[in-house]
Parts: sequence; C-alpha cells; structure tokens
Amino acid sequence: MWSKKVVLSKIFEALYVKVLVNIIIQKTKTLIYIEVYGKKGIIEHIHNEFDATEPTQEMVEFISSYTKETPYFYIAYLDPSNTQGVIPTCNKNRLSYYKDISSCEHLCFENRWIFYTSKSELYELEKTQELLGVDFIFSPFVILANFFQDKISSSVSLYILILEESIALSVFEDSELLYGEYLVVKPTNDDEETFSHEEDEDVVDIEDALEDSIDLEDIDVDDNIESLEDFGDIEDLDSIEEIEDFSDNRDIEEELQESEMELEDGDEEHFNQDYNRFALIEESVANYYKDDRYESKFLENIYIADSVGVSRDLKKLLEEEMFFNVYIRHIDIGVEVSEISKKELGL
Repeated sequence: MWSKKVVLSKIFEALYVKVLVNIIIQKTKTLIYIEVYGKKGIIEHIHNEFDATEPTQEMVEFISSYTKETPYFYIAYLDPSNTQGVIPTCNKNRLSYYKDISSCEHLCFENRWIFYTSKSELYELEKTQELLGVDFIFSPFVILANFFQDKISSSVSLYILILEESIALSVFEDSELLYGEYLVVKPTNDDEETFSHEEDEDVVDIEDALEDSIDLEDIDVDDNIESLEDFGDIEDLDSIEEIEDFSDNRDIEEELQESEMELEDGDEEHFNQDYNRFALIEESVANYYKDDRYESKFLENIYIADSVGVSRDLKKLLEEEMFFNVYIRHIDIGVEVSEISKKELGL
C-alpha cells in the first residue's frame, strides 16, 4: 500500500547521515569503531579504544560527537557472553539432542543453524551498557560465517575466529554447519591463564587435553581402512583437475598468500598464549571426531580469522602437530561488526 507517511519518512531519512557505533568489550578495555554512512557509502570511519569495560563519560562524549547531528544512529556489540555457542540445526525438536538452551536466547541463521547466548549475560550487558544504549548484539559465529563466506560454501574445513580472550570454532561444508564450539580463556586469581570449553563450563587442564587428543600411533590401519576408503583414492587427487574439484575452485593464489602471510616471532608470553589456543583447538577437534551427535568428516584445512596478531608459533603447532593446511587472515572486528549492522539495516 502506498503511504504518504512512508514517502515523507524516506525523504526525511535521506536528509541525515547514519552513524554505526560498533563496540567490542575486552578484558580491560573497550574498542569502539564508528562509521558515518551517507547516500554514497562510508563518509568517515574512526577507531578508538578506552581503558574501561563499562561506559565512561569520555566514551559518551566521543560517541556523541558523531551522533548528535542525526537521529539515525545504531549501537552494536560483539556478544561477550561466556555461555554461547552454535547448534547444527534449526529444527526446534532437535535442539535438546545437542544442548539444553532453555536458559538462552537463540536465533536461526539463514534457516541452517542456530546460535545461542545466555539470557542472564545478555541482561547484564544491557544493564551495564545502559548509558550508551544497545541496538544490536552480534554472535562471533555470525561474524565468522560472514567473514569467510567465500570459503564456507566449499569442501569441509575448520574455521576459527581468534579474539583476545576466546575462540569461536566451527566446521562448515557447503555452507552447512557440522560442528561449533565457543572456547574461553579464563584468568586465575594468580593472573595465570587457564582455559575452558563453554560446553562443559569447567577449566580444562592442558595435560588432560593433550592426553585425550587424537594419537595417530593408536590408530589401527587395518581396522580403519574402510573409513579411509570413504575419502576416495588419494592418488587420484594428484591431478590438477581433481585438486580443483576437491577445492571447489578456491582461489589458490589467495590461499597461498594467506598461508605465507608474515607472522611475527613470538616471545615467551606470546608462545604461552598461542600454545593455550593450540591446546584448546586440539581438544575441540578431538571432541568433533569423538562425539556421535555430530557428523564428523576428515579435516585438512583450517582458516583462521586473527584479530589479535598471533605469532608463527600457533601456525607451526597446527601444521606440525595436527597436520593442517593453515590459512590466516587478519580481521578487524569493529569493521566486521559494522558489516553485519549494515546488513541488518539494509544498507
């Protein structure tokens, strides 16, 4: 139905810019990325960070300097909840098979899979951020799927988003989610880093994680020869044609560049952080293979969205200990949150 009110609203809206405020709350600081959006796209973009995890007057003044001239501004957050994750179905009758999410809010993504997060932690976020306001809260799994949308539609691979204190890990094949887990690095009272799986909500010991991981020496070749045959004839993959089919026409040149991107040598502190991340990833992959609830397929490639600047140690561990082909892309989380905001707003 045609409406004068709608026409006038569109005209009125066209007179103003739109301001997208994107907020990432970390352990001791808050990152804010702002985009000023006009008729022809982005007019201005600004990064800033503040040494606080709750709104301060300085934050309010910074944001207000960009929003005060327009009624069209939107405040978006990357979900910081520890209790969040994904389920590889949107069938409500199947949700409890994977996890009890009765205490969580959940949404279906593109009618393919569900992402969920704790109701109490969402309430706490809205309460603590009341001074700034909350319009959108985006799951890191949605960020990950959008960032690697050029890859997840191809053959089965592992995808990881590395944040300062957490990891969003998922397995995709032909845009279908097979498995996912949110992994949290938790500091102890002694400020030493331990880590845990959200699913179990317990602290995981590195030694236990490594003991439970897949040991190639324990695999009986005779017992598993039939399962290996499911992956086809390895010799057949030697031809260029088969490699292209196996890769679903992925951009080989781009992947080579990603696999050889410059990573810094880590000091002892960075090595410890990256080793913790590696142990978490290793344990989660072991769970993926062992848990009968999930359709586990052989993983060869791992794509990492790196927001923190991992060292070459993590890449080396994944390659040498787990035999992955590792491809790393730098990701600006604030920019990617803004991309999802624009999709929500139809910009």
